[in-house]
Amino acid sequence: MEKVNFRTQVLTRHLQDNHRVAATATATAISSSPCLSYTPPEVSEQPSSFDVNSMRKLMDGHNLEDRDWLFNLMIQSRLFNPKLRGGKVFVVPDYNQSMEQQREITMKRIQYLLDHGVFEGWLTRKGFEAEMRKLALLEGGAVQFFGTKRHHDRWLGATENYLIKGCFSMTELGHGSNVRGIETITTYDSKTGEFVINTPCESAQKYWIGGAANHATHTVVFSQLNIDGKNEGVHAFITQIRDEDGNVCPNIRISDCGHKIGLNGVDNGRIWFDNVRIPRENLLNSVADVSPDGKYLSAIKDPDQRFGAFMAPLTSGRVTIAVSAIYSAKISLAIAIRYSLTRRAFSIAPNAPEVLLLDYPSHQRRLLPLLAKTYAMSFAGNYLKQLYVKRTPQLIKTIHVVSSGFKAILTWHNMRTLQECREACGGQGLKTENRIGQLKGEFDVQSTFEGDNNVLMQQVSKALLAEYVAAKRKNKPFKELGLEHMNKPCPIIPSQLTVSSARSAQFQNDIFCLRERDLLNRFAAEVSRYQAQGESKESAFIASYQLAEDLGRAFTDRAILQTFMEAENNNILSLLRSMYVLVTLDEDAAFLRYGYLTTENAATVRKEVAKLCSEIRPHALALVSSLGIPDAFLSPIAFDWVAANSWSTVQN
Repeated sequence: MEKVNFRTQVLTRHLQDNHRVAATATATAISSSPCLSYTPPEVSEQPSSFDVNSMRKLMDGHNLEDRDWLFNLMIQSRLFNPKLRGGKVFVVPDYNQSMEQQREITMKRIQYLLDHGVFEGWLTRKGFEAEMRKLALLEGGAVQFFGTKRHHDRWLGATENYLIKGCFSMTELGHGSNVRGIETITTYDSKTGEFVINTPCESAQKYWIGGAANHATHTVVFSQLNIDGKNEGVHAFITQIRDEDGNVCPNIRISDCGHKIGLNGVDNGRIWFDNVRIPRENLLNSVADVSPDGKYLSAIKDPDQRFGAFMAPLTSGRVTIAVSAIYSAKISLAIAIRYSLTRRAFSIAPNAPEVLLLDYPSHQRRLLPLLAKTYAMSFAGNYLKQLYVKRTPQLIKTIHVVSSGFKAILTWHNMRTLQECREACGGQGLKTENRIGQLKGEFDVQSTFEGDNNVLMQQVSKALLAEYVAAKRKNKPFKELGLEHMNKPCPIIPSQLTVSSARSAQFQNDIFCLRERDLLNRFAAEVSRYQAQGESKESAFIASYQLAEDLGRAFTDRAILQTFMEAENNNILSLLRSMYVLVTLDEDAAFLRYGYLTTENAATVRKEVAKLCSEIRPHALALVSSLGIPDAFLSPIAFDWVAANSWSTVQN
């Protein structure tokens, strides 16, 4: 007991001494550290060397007035749930709504935008400007592109005015990316002049059909077409699924897909067709038709070419997804970077003020390379839109390959950016009102929507291989898909990179072209080797999936870089372009794996990325301001987060 008492006395004195020291330190800290206050970055940051408005015009590319008009329409309506936080109004979702309430408010918002002319001409107007305004349209475009004048006259005006609420029934429970394998069957009854659509098994039920669960009145059904016992492949048919009162039509069954991790304002549904009869004229016949007496008619005799022509219009979906993904990345970066320009943490010297988050090199490394990539991919998105709007039959293949690669890379980039921005905002990133976490849930679907990203990248590689084989077989130069650089001598990379050479556009273009050229040669050789061992072409391609994935990324990165170089018009963009390239070299193991960079040059690249972060840092505020996102579409932590969280904002 004496030992116990002794130890107790020692511990007591120790705790009392620590308490006195802690109390003294706390008093000193409180007296020397007044309460934090918010200083707008526009006040604390130095003016940038470039004009924000000019940069925004370059970034957005087109229809700036239309964008701002739409933003203002949304801000003005209570349907978009404007809330006052910290002296500013923000347009935010109501996170307390049930799934059913979210769907109803979505319909009201659509009607509001319709009443104010947002959708005017999206389907019926022709010309370049009209095309640029309607790129966001997905389902209604099916009638326009797959159909002919008889369908346009009957359906487009009513769809544009929302008298007909359309949906797009392609995906099935058993088939998503493999559209050729869908199991819905349509036959033709020449006695009545009708098509008969049937769901033959449970795996053939249409699945994830946006708008089908509650509101759609009509759908475009993708189905195998059987004529006289012969399968003519996948075709599309307009089918009514609800009457004017919203009742499900006879021989059709519809069910809800249920709650999702995001996008619960969209009523995704499942559809079964039990021998549903529709008029012969409801076949969308831009590629093929069926005569009244049941003869199958098509100018394209080859089934593979016919299927390719039939699927070409679906490119619009990948275009809009790629562009919207980059817009989401812009929002998250604007929020996270603005927050990091006002939020402080830790001091690096006694009695010194705490350091701004974005003044830490590690924080710069987290966000500024993503900002540079977002700029690069914005230019890529603008190029993709132009390519799509100016499409010709000769460009169908190019549009398919480029849109596949861009959709995959841009949506992957968006999800990575959202996660990094969420973490960079700390606990505030968890709050739904600060939007980043909510955007993760809403945009996650894009990695698999309109084609699984991994499958799309393999399609890119397969198209490149076809170009390679054709050029080698005919002994002719490459002239498509941007492969013209392979007609030139192989680029030589400096054995020792310097600051100037690492930042030169010549080196950056050379190393991206070298990677694509070498991987295409390797991929072709590996596929050929498997075929020589008796494997089929498809089996050989599947077995070479690792090279296929590396090649798809190499093609897309090189294409993005070229769009950046074409848009580049000032010094800050040169810095961002160098950042985009060098951080790609730093992060993609392929450059070391295949020997395009030595370990010494890789170390040089890594150091240059850090230097570029410090050089881009003074321009951070101007760069996110140039993204053109109204304040109301950001979040409270992007502005006065102290006032937004003050006691006066608490709802009793």
